[in-house]
Amino acid sequence: MATTIEPTADVVADGGGANPAPGRTAALISLLLASTMELIDTTIVNVALPTIEADLGATGSQLQWMVAAYPLAFAVALVTGARLGDAFGRKRLFLLGLVAFTVMSTACGLAPTAEALVAFRALQGFGAAAMIPQVMSSIQVMYAPEERAKAMGAFTGLAGLATVAGPVLGAVLTQADIGGTGWRPIFLINIPVGLLALAAAIRFIPESYAARRPSLDPVGVLTLGGGLLAVLYPLTMGREEGWPAWVFALMALGVAVLVRFGRSQHRAETRGEEPLVLLGLYGNRGFAGGSLVLLVLFVSMSAYFLAQTIYFQAGLGWSVLKAGLVGVPFAVTTAVFAGFGVTVLAPRIGRRVLQHGAVVLAAGAVVTAATVHVADPTTAWWVFVPALVVSGAGFGLMVAPIGMFTVADVPVEKAGAASGLFNTTTQLANAVGVALLGTLFFEVVSRQVGSVPAELFGPAYEVVLGAVALLMGLAWLAARTLPETAPEEVPELV
Repeated sequence: MATTIEPTADVVADGGGANPAPGRTAALISLLLASTMELIDTTIVNVALPTIEADLGATGSQLQWMVAAYPLAFAVALVTGARLGDAFGRKRLFLLGLVAFTVMSTACGLAPTAEALVAFRALQGFGAAAMIPQVMSSIQVMYAPEERAKAMGAFTGLAGLATVAGPVLGAVLTQADIGGTGWRPIFLINIPVGLLALAAAIRFIPESYAARRPSLDPVGVLTLGGGLLAVLYPLTMGREEGWPAWVFALMALGVAVLVRFGRSQHRAETRGEEPLVLLGLYGNRGFAGGSLVLLVLFVSMSAYFLAQTIYFQAGLGWSVLKAGLVGVPFAVTTAVFAGFGVTVLAPRIGRRVLQHGAVVLAAGAVVTAATVHVADPTTAWWVFVPALVVSGAGFGLMVAPIGMFTVADVPVEKAGAASGLFNTTTQLANAVGVALLGTLFFEVVSRQVGSVPAELFGPAYEVVLGAVALLMGLAWLAARTLPETAPEEVPELV
């Protein structure tokens, strides 16, 4: 989940440690395969949504939940997954999570109904929450501090590749329609990858524990999950149900549960206990502002990608492969400007790199909306490339530097908690964005009277893009609360 500047002590139970050992490379490959598989699964489903809709007869709200269930479950269980690994063995939790993730990927690929696919996606998210936090902890155990740079380089490199590969791989597999299976191989491909990672993990990953056993809070996890579900479920389903009274009552109940959860976490922190969420971190102006920038950014982008893939396929009638490949300019530009933002701009202009990124991303959303407004099914794919490049540049300038500024003023002893909360916020923002702006998208679609698909989905996509531009204004303001200059040394937020 995260590395801190000064990692806490670990107990290595069966060899490995920080010294070279036979099979260490195989162990690293296993960890990297698992993390890459998880990263690809975060985005691979988006491009196949129209195909899934046609095959399973899914409604708009079910499509939203196919995307949102995974990050929501992942976010709720992420901190607990890390603590369970520290307490009961990181290898053990990694294996358990890897098996669960692979089994649930199989279940997703064989899902007979839309409801079943949503449920399996949520369970897949729980598997990822057990598996992913152990990756970085195990790398810390296997490699001495002076050796970790290469292992971390491989990890971050594959993470960037997975970001680009997810939509493209999803498009290729869906378009190939292997054996008449349509979209199902986007999940079934995890079976051989998962089995290979499992075989290497059993044999080569060393078992390790935290020297001090962390506390667990199952009641807190259930309360947080229940409160979030009580807010997001009616928000997503309300449109199709006609916004009855129970929708608003359930959302109010969810808000009340989340408020109670926050109070319980504050009391635990005041008593000197270890809360599930360290709310005291938000007393740090930089961490609070950075978390808001992060939240706004991923709320925006999750809805941006959902609306885009549906517009390209259902609105313009593009093939799934064409819709997937047209996203490559965005992904490549994001990768280029992410590196440029961190290595060149952040050291020179500090937090303004995030503000510049927000302005560029807002401009990209406006350019995209203008392109959508004049587009029809005969419009060539390259017409969208300028808008995608501008949007990708803005996203890249924000997504890479945001972590370093958010935790710049966080005390070293709280860096691990800050990293966990940072990652949890990212996943929650993905789920909230799909639920909130996704509902807005389908609400606008349902109010259109045009009989041509482009007239149904184009205005809805424009509304989402307008919301993204407005949210970037909020991100620009929030970025002003961050430290002026880039810190020289910060935790790695992975």
